[in-house]
Amino acid sequence: MSPQADIAQTLRVAEQVLAALQRVGGQGVIIGGMALAVHCYPRDTIDLDLATAVEPRKLDEVAAELRTLGYGVEVRKPDPDDPLGGVLDVQAEGADRVQVVNFLNPPASGFPRLVEEAVATATALIPGQPLKVVDLPHLIAFKLYAGGNKSRLDILELLDRNPSVELERLRELCRGYRMEAELDEILALAAEDDD
Repeated sequence: MSPQADIAQTLRVAEQVLAALQRVGGQGVIIGGMALAVHCYPRDTIDLDLATAVEPRKLDEVAAELRTLGYGVEVRKPDPDDPLGGVLDVQAEGADRVQVVNFLNPPASGFPRLVEEAVATATALIPGQPLKVVDLPHLIAFKLYAGGNKSRLDILELLDRNPSVELERLRELCRGYRMEAELDEILALAAEDDD
């Protein structure tokens, strides 16, 4: 969170973003820095990230609705061969940025199944509220999908800070997404660190 932002205001904005996504047939789940914090790895972050899987053109509809609420909204369109289906940045006074990352981009496809399954296994960030946070195995799958050194380091930290994670369940999940080899590389690094 940035020093000027209020977490309650950021969550209110995120709830309105989620409601707008739902009105166009989408879903959303918290990923990114806030999800890392929920899973015992807090780090400085200046936004709240939501994963979704909607037709990229639907982001324009969501943006139009959010602009009527007075929010600053930027839509970043995907390239045709981009695995992501665009990004929506929402700014509101007194809140950190809410960023929507779209995991659907036909014909390149993206990874909508990961979002759908993550939503199904997510838990409420705050009981009784609509925002849900991704569970640990799916968060690791999102990080594997993102790739890169930063994501690998995040996964290593998550594994270190969550020693009770069920590795077989995690392997099975990653096998279903064809990311088991990437996971095994990181698990091997984690084992080296333990030696």
